[in-house]
Amino acid sequence: MEACRPAAPRDLERIAALAREMQAELEAMRGGAVWAAREARPEPLVDGYAALLDRDDTRLIVGTIDSVIVGFGAAQIERLRDGRLLGVVTDLFVEPPARAIGVGETMNNDLMSFCRAHRCIGIDAWALPGHRATKNFFEESGFTARAIVMHHRLDESEDEPADE
Repeated sequence: MEACRPAAPRDLERIAALAREMQAELEAMRGGAVWAAREARPEPLVDGYAALLDRDDTRLIVGTIDSVIVGFGAAQIERLRDGRLLGVVTDLFVEPPARAIGVGETMNNDLMSFCRAHRCIGIDAWALPGHRATKNFFEESGFTARAIVMHHRLDESEDEPADE
């Protein structure tokens, strides 16, 4: 049975391992190299995720199947310049064998509830341009694009992965 729960200190090593798996998967996609260098959480991951556990403005969760951790998610609350609050899903990952059975949806619903409870005006989440499954997942959850980041590569020495 799929479920999610708040992360605990005992989960941090597993979360860090899943975060490394997520980063490796995304880095290989179009836009992933810049994402990894700019938006991805830096090492040491255990310390970075541990810092989220006691914050009131952040939620760190794990997704499970029969109590086995197969995914994780995080959201944080950002105060906008006009004083309103915006929720931001910073991490949401499920191991490939456990996808498409409801773990991601369960975690996303939890993170959305967290943002609603904090009276956010909306929730942002990232999807790389080549990651159609992520884009579709968020669209099925009611998300729509509010901005598109355009990028022009100047370093042509590295091959850019094709669309997937």
